[in-house]
Amino acid sequence: MKTSTADLYDERGDELASVSLQFQDLGGHVGFTGPIRTVRCREDNGIIKSLLNSPGDGAVLVVDGAGSLNTALMGDLIAGAAVENGWAGVVINGAIRDRAAVAKLPLGVKALGSNPRKSAKDAVGEIDVPVEFGGVTFRPGATLYADEDGILVEP
Repeated sequence: MKTSTADLYDERGDELASVSLQFQDLGGHVGFTGPIRTVRCREDNGIIKSLLNSPGDGAVLVVDGAGSLNTALMGDLIAGAAVENGWAGVVINGAIRDRAAVAKLPLGVKALGSNPRKSAKDAVGEIDVPVEFGGVTFRPGATLYADEDGILVEP
């Protein structure tokens, strides 16, 4: 991403939604942008694994894990699949694992934190539905902009 989120907000103002929830930058790319795909799940990463193992075409996967830090929703293997399949980034309202390995991947990753504990693999959840956290509704197809300052979303 060439324009910072701060400059983008200065240019476009309230036509962009600003996510108030504070995320950690955990991937190798801090700045990333792309069209949104969504997943809603809690402590189960089966759907996330399936999606990130499919073509991403520069999209950003936004995962509403209900803010749970009890289990990790993504680790280095799934993040590696995201890189191989052309995803620009992943934003997780929850935890990841394998932080050191994920930090070396050319992928934008924002999450609340980390936990080494694996999640369930039952593929329970919803795909491409509006999800909401941090005061913003993330709709499939909208554009997400992320960098060190935070996350902006085009409604």
